[in-house]
Amino acid sequence: MQSEITRRRFLSSATAAALVRPLWCGAAETPRPGRPNIIFLLADDQRDDMLGCAGHPIIKTPVIDRLAGHGVRFRNAFVTTPICAASRASILTGLTERAHAYTFGKPPVLKVYGQSSYPLRLKEAGYRTGFFGKYGVKMQVDPAEMFDEFAIQDRPYQVGGGRHIDEINAERAMAFLRSSGKDRPFCLSVSFSSPHGEDGNKKPGQHEHYPVIPAALDLYQGVKVPAPRLNGASVFDELPDFLKRSEGRVRFQSYFKDPLKYQSNMQAMFGMISGIDLLIGRILEVLREQGQDQNTVIVYAGDNGFFAGERGLEGKWNHFEQSLRVPLIIHDPRMAVTQRGRVVDSIALNIDLAATLLDYAGVGIPAHYQGRSLVPLVRGEKVKSWRTDFLCEHLMEHARIPKWEGVRDMRHMYARYFQQSPPYEFLHDLKADPDELVNLAQDAGSKGILEAMRKRCDALIAQYAKA
Repeated sequence: MQSEITRRRFLSSATAAALVRPLWCGAAETPRPGRPNIIFLLADDQRDDMLGCAGHPIIKTPVIDRLAGHGVRFRNAFVTTPICAASRASILTGLTERAHAYTFGKPPVLKVYGQSSYPLRLKEAGYRTGFFGKYGVKMQVDPAEMFDEFAIQDRPYQVGGGRHIDEINAERAMAFLRSSGKDRPFCLSVSFSSPHGEDGNKKPGQHEHYPVIPAALDLYQGVKVPAPRLNGASVFDELPDFLKRSEGRVRFQSYFKDPLKYQSNMQAMFGMISGIDLLIGRILEVLREQGQDQNTVIVYAGDNGFFAGERGLEGKWNHFEQSLRVPLIIHDPRMAVTQRGRVVDSIALNIDLAATLLDYAGVGIPAHYQGRSLVPLVRGEKVKSWRTDFLCEHLMEHARIPKWEGVRDMRHMYARYFQQSPPYEFLHDLKADPDELVNLAQDAGSKGILEAMRKRCDALIAQYAKA
């Protein structure tokens, strides 16, 4: 069975390339004119650097790497809110959390925003739409209105018969592809539960925190995972007390404080990411078998970043780079060869994804969308007035997750945790201090930039308060 692929076979670069070579290496079929198919692949809790193509020294992701090598990878891709509920609502609606007003504990996304979501717009335009995996959003519009076929199923990872939920949802996606004819374009959204961990205090040496699909279970067994680079008491001690007591610290104690648990959990997390890669390879092989590979745009992204012990934290939720940065890769088989394999430095956001998918389909982008289509950047075009900063925020009600709002540009990161009294501000110079170890908010020489960032944050909040 494919799910029982061996470690050696999976890690063989030749085999990994063979799984996907027909998709991009001079296939005889010429891309058909007209509207392309779309496959949108979303990982849960995967930050930007946890891919082989992003330079990770351990993680093996040959299929995703090949997507990047024959497509475009966005080096500066971010979410505007680093938590799955709000981020996934932003992906569907093209709106910031402040506009769609959805996160955990909030009422469903308004019907008007659901009616303009990318899947419903595509469905109305004649696309066959499918969704399989973690949904993570409550909307006033029923999923049955948005998707022709769907199966919303998230954790627990092990379901009936001990099968892994990601494998089941990948197989659903493959069945969707096999039943899609060439007379109607499709948009298939696959939302993996991996590599999100299972919370709770688990025993060391086991995989309960990060249940891996069987095919990738032992890929990293015995691999020594280095300690986090931003590690040690000195880094943690520089955090304000409210972050030292935050949910990120609570979960760190469960996941990563014990060295044995750190090794076991990191090895298993890497296995989950490689498991996603393997399942994507199987999905793309079915796409090739159906003769649809040369007319299908593939998008791979993450819903938020993740702390894997850096700063003595686990999770996301705050303003640091580990929370905000996500992977984003777009592969269009119709691209000119000269445009493939590029790495784009322009800022890309999760709120851009809905506009991008609609643009690929030739469907009008709603005027109230706050994101922009990334298609011109993928094509290598020069885009006038592309953003140089963005609003970011976390507004969920939670006793151990402090609310904040801020703005990040290409040089500075500003955040204010406004529930503190007085509000606690951060200001980082990302050029001089890319690790955000120095807070310049109280630095006399930085008063000018601090005030400018405050005003810019206020302006963006006013701009994005309503769609």
